[in-house]
Amino acid sequence: MRPGQWHLTEEVDGFLDRARDFLQSRPALHTLPLTVTESVRKRGAGAYGTEAPIFGWLERGGEVRAALFRTPPHRLVLTSLTTEEADALAAHLASLGHSLPGVSGDSDTATSFAEAWQRHMGATPSLHERQRLYRLDALTSPEPLPEGRGRVAGEQDREQLMRWYSEFVDAIGEVPSSDADSWADTRIANGRIRLWQTPDGTPVSMAGATPMVAGQIRVAPVYTPAHLRGRGYAAAATVEVSRAALAAGAAEVVLFADLANPTSNGLYQRIGYRPVTDFALYDFSCGKPEAS
Repeated sequence: MRPGQWHLTEEVDGFLDRARDFLQSRPALHTLPLTVTESVRKRGAGAYGTEAPIFGWLERGGEVRAALFRTPPHRLVLTSLTTEEADALAAHLASLGHSLPGVSGDSDTATSFAEAWQRHMGATPSLHERQRLYRLDALTSPEPLPEGRGRVAGEQDREQLMRWYSEFVDAIGEVPSSDADSWADTRIANGRIRLWQTPDGTPVSMAGATPMVAGQIRVAPVYTPAHLRGRGYAAAATVEVSRAALAAGAAEVVLFADLANPTSNGLYQRIGYRPVTDFALYDFSCGKPEAS
């Protein structure tokens, strides 16, 4: 079967005109493109940096079969592709002179594309992280809950959120999606961060959530400072933000967990999250197009 034709654009509205139905057909699996495109649509092309984002869709027989996006300087993000489709995409992007720092997608897709990019560009892929996507089944509060209570982060928490966001980004080894102050301001304004605080009012953990798109909300990020871990604070904060997502009407609440961290994977399953599928993130060394 022919792999179909890829269409690339910097216009998010044009992309959504063609790919919206495809993305919304599987909102949990497509949580990243759904939430990122919604952010770009609302905040403009500079939502994730100074360089214009790129969107694309694979069309075959008049139907959209796959999609991609990239918000430089971040990795290329792909929906599910066959090995043949991944190879054709890598060849197409290489022919257009694209330079990619890495790729993210379900494990089979990301691995196929990374291998194809090495063939076409000579860039050596290295596995950055394996993740598991979870979907909330039945929310279960941990027993016993740590002392304290949950609350919505407010303006008084701005400095704390900025510091924790920077620490979180450093801990996962990623390029920040925005500067810490605008990240905190946006989430405070929209009430999208829940804190767990001790009885004396000290915040000890945070859990955030994306806006609802296509009936799904993704929990991210979840962060507890290193010296406060192991006390149940992250579980309590995650329950708080998950409960808020359900109350907002989300049909699906999802989150990603690093498979190298058994503690967080166990935590999410204990409070009711169930595995959906595994993802892989690869980084690419510098390469150059294959000789023609």
